[in-house]
Amino acid sequence: MKKYYIYLVICLSMFGFISCENDDNLDPVGNWELSTPELISPEDEEELLLQEDRANETFYFQWEEAVSTAGFQVRYELQIDTLGSTDHESPIISITSDNNGKSTSASIQASALDLALSYAGYSANATSEVEWTVVAICQDTKTYATRSINITRFENEYVPNQLFIAGSATEVGSNISAAIPMRHLENSSGESTFIFEAYTSLDAGGSFKLYSNQELPAHQYGGGEGTIEKNGTPITVEESGQYRITVNLNDHTYSLWKIEHWSIVGSVIPNAWDGDEPLEYIGGGVWETTMFLTIPNGETAGGFVFRANQDWGYLLKRIQGTSNEVYMESQAGDAGINIEDIPLNNSGEFTVTLDLSGDTYTYNLESNLSAPSETPSSLFLLENGTSIAEFSLDQDTFTSEYLPLQAGLSYSLNSAQDGSGTSYFTSSIIGATDTPNGDSVAAGISFVEGEGEFNVDHDQAYKLSFNFASGSGSWQYYNIKLFHWDPNDWDGRNEFAMTYVHPMQFTTTQNLEAGYNLKFNSPWDVQFGTPEGGDNSVMSGSLVNGGGDLNPITQSGSYQATLNFDSTYSNATFEITAE
Repeated sequence: MKKYYIYLVICLSMFGFISCENDDNLDPVGNWELSTPELISPEDEEELLLQEDRANETFYFQWEEAVSTAGFQVRYELQIDTLGSTDHESPIISITSDNNGKSTSASIQASALDLALSYAGYSANATSEVEWTVVAICQDTKTYATRSINITRFENEYVPNQLFIAGSATEVGSNISAAIPMRHLENSSGESTFIFEAYTSLDAGGSFKLYSNQELPAHQYGGGEGTIEKNGTPITVEESGQYRITVNLNDHTYSLWKIEHWSIVGSVIPNAWDGDEPLEYIGGGVWETTMFLTIPNGETAGGFVFRANQDWGYLLKRIQGTSNEVYMESQAGDAGINIEDIPLNNSGEFTVTLDLSGDTYTYNLESNLSAPSETPSSLFLLENGTSIAEFSLDQDTFTSEYLPLQAGLSYSLNSAQDGSGTSYFTSSIIGATDTPNGDSVAAGISFVEGEGEFNVDHDQAYKLSFNFASGSGSWQYYNIKLFHWDPNDWDGRNEFAMTYVHPMQFTTTQNLEAGYNLKFNSPWDVQFGTPEGGDNSVMSGSLVNGGGDLNPITQSGSYQATLNFDSTYSNATFEITAE
């Protein structure tokens, strides 16, 4: 037993001695050296001429091998960088030598070298002195050998065919990988115009730059006061908001146009083409709203466009032959694109989305209505439970004449005159609008099958319409003006707003001039004047829509004018009395 213990101790001692010797040999650091590679070609300050018509020309770099005193494998990397650079972590260009880094040579194509120099900001058609470095790499050890070289770039500057936006002022911040793509505009032949645009939100106090890629290296553009330059200072904005950013790489300019709002304009909104229904910006180049779009009475379809800042010079219309792509009207001709107003085939409540992100601009109409189960054979309007009107039916749409409705009273819809049939309900307040004093005022509504009552916002003569196929409806009314003008000066006319008086009457008191013409108008749907063959000098009598001018005032002074109209706005009576 004692002999066995002595033998074990001797063995352990020998193992410890051997382990110490092997530990020193396994540690590569400090126990061997790596020589510096010796450069062969190009020679010091040699010139390389890069030519666009020889973009695939290959330039070769050669050197003698570096040697590890321990016999370890050496790999190589070729770097080209700014003259005098000591930071080898971010060179202008870096490539592995041939044979996966094992060879003592490397090659670069002219196009790749020119692009790298362009990224770095070196001017086209100019000779620049840079340096080339061979990095010998062996485990954790590196050695460097450097020479200067003169490189003449391509005659023409590289122009990117894509641009992206990133920076602290943008919605994506400074994350280049998430940079916002700009739309690249093309001409009618499908060729690049090198003009780019984007719709996005920018924050005051921040800045942004333009990038040719969503990663580095990339061409970077900055600038100020409408001019861009490569590697320029970041661009700033003075006011936060949504902008149309336009960049022209032909003349190195940019513009920032603030978008106060995109809106819907057309026959399908209240006040038609004189109206303006704004959309709300929800981010990412997307605007959206929920509203009623209504086909005009008597029409089978309606139409609309998107307009920016109430400016008729900035209209988006649908590209013909597409289902939902839009294009700027002012740009369509140069791009060889045919456009048209956006059609609406069904009235109703819609979520309207305008997407101006990416390279294709689109819109979307999503209906929010659920139509009643069926179309009844008749429909009545009840006032405080008593029927006051029957609607006329055309296919699935019921329409009324102009009905004198009053605020403070309750109204309901029913398929039976006595209210015993199927009831229908709208939660909308008839006549509620931000523009009550327009000439022809209208809005869309929705309705459902069920019990309920509704009200009107103010006394007026309303025309109501309900489409049972879509569950959508509309209301509309006129405001009347007294037109008063010198027969020789139509443009200098007065347009006196008249006050609605229940039921079916308008009145106003004004100073009227002797010899002036008169007419009762809601331009230009309603134009009450003298019937054919009638006397235009009388102070009272009958009028027709589309009639001739009145000329009854023989003595200037204050007069009260009163107009009583029928339920179709076809006929009326009037009276003018001196005050």
